[in-house]
Amino acid sequence: MEIKDWLLNKEDYKPPKDKDGFINKTIIAIIKILSRIKRDKTCGNGMLYKINPLIKLIFTVLFIIFLSMSRNLFYLYTIGTYFLLCLSTLDGDTLKKILGVSLIVPIFTVIILIPSIIMGNLYNSLVLILKVLITVVAVNLLSYTTKWHHITKSLKMLFIPDIFILVFDITIKYIYILGEFSLEMLYALKLRSIGKNNKKYTSISRIMGNLFFKSKTMGEEMYSAMECRGFTGEYVSYSKFKFTLLDLAYTSVNIFIIVLYFVLSK
Repeated sequence: MEIKDWLLNKEDYKPPKDKDGFINKTIIAIIKILSRIKRDKTCGNGMLYKINPLIKLIFTVLFIIFLSMSRNLFYLYTIGTYFLLCLSTLDGDTLKKILGVSLIVPIFTVIILIPSIIMGNLYNSLVLILKVLITVVAVNLLSYTTKWHHITKSLKMLFIPDIFILVFDITIKYIYILGEFSLEMLYALKLRSIGKNNKKYTSISRIMGNLFFKSKTMGEEMYSAMECRGFTGEYVSYSKFKFTLLDLAYTSVNIFIIVLYFVLSK
């Protein structure tokens, strides 16, 4: 059998170079989001990690309410100093993450309030900026020092409707699951893009379409699984409420700050 000449020739194919910065940036962005959702199973050694999640959630909500109502700069400075002390108990990595996120939102607030500051409304603008900054820090402190399932358990103990807890819990889990699925598709797109591919941007819309169908299928499968297991939509918390000396100290300080609001409002 005669061998064709083209089979004996050495293959010297060099695909044209192409830029894949868009795919790389998208992959990095998704990884950052997933890393914020999935925290380490081991808790930190700081004081705030050991406080009862229910107490932390209650006082975080109360602080946000009183912050929104207060117009006293001294009260805002007091709460700001308190949260700075709380931040000082955390490790360096967690502190960097919280400050990195907490400083972005106030920067946008400052940009939006530039016309008001130019018109001379400096006091109200400063109050609003401090409120935004402290609120973001308070929420991030709760988020980084409390696990998601502890927050869900605390919501149940606060008699929050089960439908709200169900939506909250399923949303967090599905964001992570669908994020991993989209990450796998982006890796597959990058590995299969040999040479110059001018249709990488159109592939993103296809990935979004696949995510939609995947979420629809997973939602139907989850509904069937929950129905087979007899889930009636009711969340049950089996853990007992524990109140330690550290919780007592934390509660006392927070109550003092809340009472200070009423004293300064007179």
